[in-house]
Amino acid sequence: MQSIVETLMHFAFYYPLFMAYVWMIGAIYYRFHWETRDGKDFEHPDELPEYPPVSVLLPCFNESTLAEETIFHLFEQTYPNMEVIAINDGSSDDTGEVLDKLEQQYKKLRVIHLDSNQGKAMAMNVGAMISENEYLVGIDGDAVLDPHAVHWLMAHFVHGGPRLGAVTGNPRIRNRTTLLGKIQVGEFSSIIGLIKRAQRIYGRVFTVSGVVVAFRRTALQRIGYWTTDIVTEDIDISWRLQLDHWDVRYEPNALCWILMPETIKGLWKQRLRWAQGGAEVLKRYGKQLLQWRKRRMWLVALEYLVSVVWSYVVTSIVALWALGHFIDLPNYLYVESIVPGWNGVVLGLTCLLQFAVSIAIDARYDRGLGRYYYWMIWYPLAYWMINTATVVIAVPKALLKKKGTRATWKSPDRGVQSRGSSKR
Repeated sequence: MQSIVETLMHFAFYYPLFMAYVWMIGAIYYRFHWETRDGKDFEHPDELPEYPPVSVLLPCFNESTLAEETIFHLFEQTYPNMEVIAINDGSSDDTGEVLDKLEQQYKKLRVIHLDSNQGKAMAMNVGAMISENEYLVGIDGDAVLDPHAVHWLMAHFVHGGPRLGAVTGNPRIRNRTTLLGKIQVGEFSSIIGLIKRAQRIYGRVFTVSGVVVAFRRTALQRIGYWTTDIVTEDIDISWRLQLDHWDVRYEPNALCWILMPETIKGLWKQRLRWAQGGAEVLKRYGKQLLQWRKRRMWLVALEYLVSVVWSYVVTSIVALWALGHFIDLPNYLYVESIVPGWNGVVLGLTCLLQFAVSIAIDARYDRGLGRYYYWMIWYPLAYWMINTATVVIAVPKALLKKKGTRATWKSPDRGVQSRGSSKR
């Protein structure tokens, strides 16, 4: 009979192994089914039969050093019928003055000032209320859009059906000079990119990327726009749209260059917020999943739930191993070693295979991506530990959080290195 520890160890090993192949197979299918049609690439999108007006919503909080670059690239878009609405969310720096100056420079830029920091969700709600257009594109204040990004996003709405509620783009890392930056380049391909492709195969995605996503206003009106008391507004809006039976798609050609944390402290805060947001969403909408009509969300929810269980299992194994050094544990709870054996080698090779598959898929969008393959050997050690720890801490935080507490934002760690070196 297997001991409790043996059961936990098997689950801790086989779950990431199984999911790695699910993501790889799903992403490969997606790649050859949707990404290779007509041999088109992201720099040469097809002409659209029409160009409906679009409002780009740009929420800003303490973005004085980055807003000008972001807005400059927005007005380099090849999509001919768009405006930009910048919402200054009570910034404590001179973001407001920078935006007012830019408003004089760009005729299709409108600037809205909020008196105090209300959070990204509220800023998006204000921008949506100001806009008169049916289609809204949301980006972050530090994002740099590829010139064809809005065109690729809107192509889905022009050619898609009336039930299409949102299209999320393909965020790419700009700052890559530190070890954390290099690892995140691979992560956004092998984890985030692969997962979105695989999830699209079974019809639902866990979340859009809030840094680059387009919405249909009609869909937003039906669900009541953005919720202001969830720490991750992008996960929340994704679930509510799909629970209301709207389709959410992924468009890898819609590139967006973003800045990511390059310190352990900044990375920890970011991943803790992501983990807490996922738990908050499941807590709030979990009961709806019991309905048969919501069954298309079951696989996404199950994948998330099992990943949470996996984090607690791994933590329990480490805790039992440490505890065994101080007290005598019964054999069925004793962990002799947490140093990987043959199974660790198999998992490591699978991880490297996953990175290789993702790099092969995303190389068309991000030239020179292969040079970061070597650095991915550190991913399981560094990021699995951080992500596991943040999940273990975030779940009780989400469960204990009172409904209605406004989710405001603070200036994140966006790196300390050169910021323009990686835009192709």
